[in-house]
Amino acid sequence: MSSRKIIRGGLVITASDEIHADVLIEDGRIAALAASGTPAAEAWTAEQVIDATGKYVIPGGVDAHTHMELPFGGTFASDTFETGTRAAAWGGTTTIVDFAVQSVGHTLREGLDAWHAKAEGNCAIDYGFHMIVSDVNQETLKEMDLLVEEGVTSFKQFMAYPGVFYSDDGQILRAMQRSAENGGLIMMHAENGIAIDVLVEQALARGETDPRYHGEVRKALLEAEATHRAIKLAQVAGAPLYVVHVSAAEAVAELARARDEGLNVFGETCPQYLFLSTDNLAEPDFEGAKYVCSTPLRPKEHQAKLWQGLRTNDLQVVSTDHCPFCFVGQKELGRGDFSKIPNGLPGVENRMDLLHQAVVDGHISRRRWIEIACATPARMFGMYPKKGTIAPGADADVVIYDPHAEQTVSAETHHMNVDYSAYEGKRLTGRVETVLSRGELVITEREYTGHAGHGVYTPRSTCQYLN
Repeated sequence: MSSRKIIRGGLVITASDEIHADVLIEDGRIAALAASGTPAAEAWTAEQVIDATGKYVIPGGVDAHTHMELPFGGTFASDTFETGTRAAAWGGTTTIVDFAVQSVGHTLREGLDAWHAKAEGNCAIDYGFHMIVSDVNQETLKEMDLLVEEGVTSFKQFMAYPGVFYSDDGQILRAMQRSAENGGLIMMHAENGIAIDVLVEQALARGETDPRYHGEVRKALLEAEATHRAIKLAQVAGAPLYVVHVSAAEAVAELARARDEGLNVFGETCPQYLFLSTDNLAEPDFEGAKYVCSTPLRPKEHQAKLWQGLRTNDLQVVSTDHCPFCFVGQKELGRGDFSKIPNGLPGVENRMDLLHQAVVDGHISRRRWIEIACATPARMFGMYPKKGTIAPGADADVVIYDPHAEQTVSAETHHMNVDYSAYEGKRLTGRVETVLSRGELVITEREYTGHAGHGVYTPRSTCQYLN
């Protein structure tokens, strides 16, 4: 039984083109595109026709940085794979790549199996995994080769969080050397965690305990220093490097310099760094705790450099680093000691809309919106053109987007399993109307029509930007 759908009359936007076209979907894939109103398009028939007149037809978003159910600081991220992927769909994201965690003393395989068990049968949209490498040893290095072969082709390391996820320069170099051989991509949390811990200790000793001090001790210079060091280690190893959640102008400068030298160095930023700042961290009555994440929010003047980096392609991807903790009972663990506030913000539902607002505000073009949110993350992590575009043969992950609808972001109306919104009260122009995942309607005219278990695990090839 073939199932066919037609999306008629919309403006199809991909990273490379904008065209008024109808889209034919068959058996979960894009079968064809044809200019609207032409005999070719008019000849199509299907069981279901979706009217997209006056709307954008865009690829489903690819959020390559989420943390569902992540254990952190004695608690767990509040979104499960079920609630988190449902919220992602509401926000026009149809693929996430989450982070499986290797705990120290355990194998990569044990960590990966644990994350498969959390996700399987629970996701509303498709998903893949990166692997957090916390314990570099000879066995781990061998396992990296096996994971690449089975479609887990990226490995995250931390220069921060000593005693938890931290790797020293020698461990990082060994993992990079291995990835240079097996085709994997090292993703780096670039902050000098050893120095930051000294500054945390000193701040607390001075009685500086409020959330705003989280931003003050995690200095932009220590992000820049770690970014520089990671680039040089990757250069020594002959390996590519992807720096996650870049927040500081000085770190962007390090990436730009490396790319000008022709190195395979890539950078990601997140909506919170583009739209929020240390002003939020300084909100009174412990409200600032809602905005504690690492890398931290920066003073507003950093935002211009991040937007510039996105325009000049010194930053290539916008992901969310979605890692929500409720204000009540979770963020509150850090009352009286900012270092005990669980690090992370909710955002998987807001990314596509916030970036559309950036189009409205003139920061980026429509095609660049799709590039940084859909096409480039799909290419970066080996899923293109199955994901990230609207083209014959691609998965029918398609969003009907109303560019004129107005909305006000609020915890009252969002679908993430968290008791606050980082963007509470923010007015946005543009809203997701209908979402298809592999041709199935997950959101139908602002109603959830998907179900847990529709989303399937997606093995990935290696980074498609490397020769």
